[in-house]
Amino acid sequence: MAGILNRIKQFARSPQGQRAIAEARRAAADPRKRAQAQRLLGRLRGRH
Repeated sequence: MAGILNRIKQFARSPQGQRAIAEARRAAADPRKRAQAQRLLGRLRGRH
């Protein structure tokens, strides 16, 4: 398990990881994207 966490940390520090984090932050700030993510999570959790 520690190996997986280290790989995630390495990715987050990499340029690609930084781009992914910035893109996720932009999506989270958009109300339409936020609502879309909430609907998807609800479906995944079994709440329609």
